[in-house]
Amino acid sequence: MFLSGPDQTSPDVRRLYDEDIAEDGYVMNLTRMWAHVPAVYDAFATFAAGAAAETGGLSIRDKGVLVAALAATLGDSYCATAWRTRLADASSPELSAGVLRGDDSALEPREQALARWARLVAGNPSSTTADDVDALRAVGFTDPQIAALTCYIAARVAFSSVNDALGAQPDRQLAEPDRQLAEQAPDAVRAVITFGRPSGT
Repeated sequence: MFLSGPDQTSPDVRRLYDEDIAEDGYVMNLTRMWAHVPAVYDAFATFAAGAAAETGGLSIRDKGVLVAALAATLGDSYCATAWRTRLADASSPELSAGVLRGDDSALEPREQALARWARLVAGNPSSTTADDVDALRAVGFTDPQIAALTCYIAARVAFSSVNDALGAQPDRQLAEPDRQLAEQAPDAVRAVITFGRPSGT
């Protein structure tokens, strides 16, 4: 990343690092970057991962479809790697790789509507129409859910934009037995992530 390392004597920085180590066994590159602004990172998590996702009725697989579709649209290799790995775990590597390529044929109709909406919001939000919103209603989403899931997408776009602008690279394996982000992604997923920043340390 382009920023220097944060002050690791800060309790908030240590908290973020410790959370990563407890969950993944290492400190992610994006955490090193966001640790410069822990309060902003916490607010993002509360808004996007908490309120917006919950109000939108989004499952882990739903979020995987949304983030994978929007990250590929933006050319964000970090979130594409992270969330396509999670989507692969919740479905299959082939389905995850398909969403990355823009092939939603393996998705259920509800998920196809989510992927299409994510690409529209991330790629050209001014191009959306009432028919696009109706397509979400047609697969069971209420208006409050549509508003919330759109907020989730927009927040993830902002998150990806910060990561990309400040040079965050998908974590690669440094030493066994650790398997960092780039190595955790299934081969079918890694093969199609040819955009964005390459894996880094």
